Amino acid sequence: MSYKAEYIWIDGTAPTAKLRSKTKILADGAEPGVWGFDGSSTNQAAGHASDCVLKPVASYPDPIRGGDNILVLCEVFNTDGTPHPSNSRAELRPVAERFAAQEPLFGIEQEYTFFEGTRPLGFPVGGFPAPQGGYYCGVGFDEIHGRDIVEKHLDHCLAAGLGISGINAEVMPGQWEFQVGPLSPLEVADQMWVARWLLYRTAEDFGVSATLDPKPAKGDWNGAGAHTNFSTRAMRENYDAIITACEALGKDGKPLEHVKNYGVGVEDRLTGAHETAPWDRYSYGVSDRGASVRIPWQVEQDKKGYIEDRRPNANVDPYVVTRLMVDTCCTELESAGLV
Repeated sequence: MSYKAEYIWIDGTAPTAKLRSKTKILADGAEPGVWGFDGSSTNQAAGHASDCVLKPVASYPDPIRGGDNILVLCEVFNTDGTPHPSNSRAELRPVAERFAAQEPLFGIEQEYTFFEGTRPLGFPVGGFPAPQGGYYCGVGFDEIHGRDIVEKHLDHCLAAGLGISGINAEVMPGQWEFQVGPLSPLEVADQMWVARWLLYRTAEDFGVSATLDPKPAKGDWNGAGAHTNFSTRAMRENYDAIITACEALGKDGKPLEHVKNYGVGVEDRLTGAHETAPWDRYSYGVSDRGASVRIPWQVEQDKKGYIEDRRPNANVDPYVVTRLMVDTCCTELESAGLV
């Protein structure tokens, strides 16, 4: 007997990377090993030296094919054994290891928008739907579009063993959200990429596309983000650590360093309107969805918990946002003795 292993990797497309995958047939009992691909077709190599290497880092049951088939998430390496420049996971690994004793955890809220052809799902041809107001967490055929795809995607994620913690309809028609976590930095980023692959693959079967465009509809419509919830053991026990983390994110050029790595088009989404803070001004506050970083009201009341960085775009690389937040916050917490 044999089984199918779907090798998944992140390509080198700029400014926003895409997911790629291909299938390998393996003998029953065989483990998925190193494989290769044509990097000249994925913006990762030149034609005269096109070989790139896939190294499996995580595997999950394949909920689409079922049976013993699996999804295999891979890092991309050069043929000399060094991480490929597009391999942002390799940059996260040492940071996650360095601060593992602080037990950082993440929950990422992935917003996305379904498109039917060139318009968001639910937008009438040549016009616009009713203004925002009733779509968020709504119900009813007149306000909700794509629920059958969303439910199937949720089922696929659960069957794959991903740490999905919820779904909801978002503020714009055809816009939805799923949440992954709480998980460690590498786990949450790995599972987010796999959940994205499953989203695209599921929507494909319905003749619809899903996009992580941070501003999918111009005008008075909400953008799409990837709000990133973060805590360490100290933050889950001590409110001083919460404030220290918030202050760390606003110090010494950190706001610009983070924002410029939080996804292409962030300035189009972080305008100060539609539940965002301006991209070039850092702020934090309790229960404030107009701040860069929100401290949930329950956290302020309990004097412990987590923070929500509301700046990352829907198209952010989860390996990058987790690396930046761990490095910035955990370094400051370590210096303050809050570990």
